[in-house]
Amino acid sequence: MPDEDSTLKAHLHHAFDHQIPNFGSYNLVYATGRAGEGGKYIVGYRRHPMEIIVAPLHAGTLASLEPATSINLTNLSHLAEDRAGGHEVGTSTGRVFRFEVASETTIDAPPSANSSPETRVHLKQHEDAADFSAFFDEFLTLVAGFGDTEEPAAE
Repeated sequence: MPDEDSTLKAHLHHAFDHQIPNFGSYNLVYATGRAGEGGKYIVGYRRHPMEIIVAPLHAGTLASLEPATSINLTNLSHLAEDRAGGHEVGTSTGRVFRFEVASETTIDAPPSANSSPETRVHLKQHEDAADFSAFFDEFLTLVAGFGDTEEPAAE
């Protein structure tokens, strides 16, 4: 019998996978909204091409709430990380997502996302959270590099 963490992860994968045609090329993390944004998300990310997909989840069912938003170099308005470890991404159309990716969290899970009678499931994503943090730093570095210009050498 699968453990609670595995059952919940499978449920969250399903919420992401059924929206994204090439879902297998993304790493996934569970994220919670912050700074007034609220909400729960599955955040997919990949390094080649550099992209983040934010899939909002229904708080009660953990099913997809609305279509996922793809954010890449063609529609990125800004990218930020705060000292507390929060992330912010915005699109050129004005959509902004503010979220945290915790190494461990407890989630209110519906019966379909849970293999036990408990409704709160402890989700462990230590390696995934660390990889997302490294990815986000790489994305920040890439975007910051677009503003760098080299001065021509003096003759």
